[in-house]
Amino acid sequence: MPLLDYSTYRPPPLLANGHLQTVLPWLLRRVPGVDYRRERIPTPDGDFLDLDWSPAGGRRLVVVCHGLEGSSQAAYVRGMVRAFNRRGWDGVVLNFRGCSGEPNRRLRSYHSGATEDLAAVLDHVGQTRAYRHLALVGFSLGGNLVLKYLGERGEDLPPALGPCAAVSVPCDLAGSSRRMARPENRIYMLRFMRTLCRKAAHKARCFPGTLSPGDFRGLRTFQDFDDRYTAPAHGFRDAAHYWAACSSRRFLAGIRVPTLLINARNDPFLSAGCYPAAEAAASPQVHLETPVSGGHVGFLTPTLTGDFWHEDRVTAFVGAGGMPGVPDGAISR
Repeated sequence: MPLLDYSTYRPPPLLANGHLQTVLPWLLRRVPGVDYRRERIPTPDGDFLDLDWSPAGGRRLVVVCHGLEGSSQAAYVRGMVRAFNRRGWDGVVLNFRGCSGEPNRRLRSYHSGATEDLAAVLDHVGQTRAYRHLALVGFSLGGNLVLKYLGERGEDLPPALGPCAAVSVPCDLAGSSRRMARPENRIYMLRFMRTLCRKAAHKARCFPGTLSPGDFRGLRTFQDFDDRYTAPAHGFRDAAHYWAACSSRRFLAGIRVPTLLINARNDPFLSAGCYPAAEAAASPQVHLETPVSGGHVGFLTPTLTGDFWHEDRVTAFVGAGGMPGVPDGAISR
């Protein structure tokens, strides 16, 4: 019953607010010491994926999946890659379609349930490299993708794949979308919608007649965007169908490798449905940790190494073979 009733995370004094925890790392954090080498691989549908490698000369590899409109350059991604590199792991970041600095070739892009692209990356790694251990780490949308992939695959996983982790995951997409539409989250929504709508408008110009006509600049919420672009471009009836089909919460029971899910209780992006306590209590593999504070991919207290708390927590979990541990200084959630 891996429902963790403790957490060692403590926010800095006066910075416990979820919005501060979310915004300050995005504004202020810089992560030197990560030098990527890019590799482009084809996809079965005639598109491409850009992978950014950060080798450490080891026989272990972590595959990192970023969040909505992120990339390998996001500070939270670089921080996790650096944390694994310091422990002797190679790192590779999957830049989702359209997120590597170049538009992808197809009408489709990426979405919360596009596990076929993650599977293609793992197949490529298995065919071209000889790693003894593999791990997956996903953030936000990328965390939903990791959890869904693990749950829908069950036992059908690469033999080297061991413990995995996901951080700040909207595992109830409908609830999270409604939460993001609240007035207090308007600044985040505006930022996401600006780039999402620009990309979708580009798709509409490149593929005339495939999307319903109209100005994408008028879209205001994820429901607007998912009804207008995500659903028709990826084979869903509408936003509700997409959210129901791709929410990772419904796949947690199928997970067969130790998996740590960290969702802060004050994450402004997450709804009540994003804290799957019943599923974790029923699972021998899903370890749910819900610190009181942390925001969305925040956890901004640096450790002695310069890593953030969640980076130490994830690397320790993965490095210990998925044993949750009860660290010194643990506090009740």
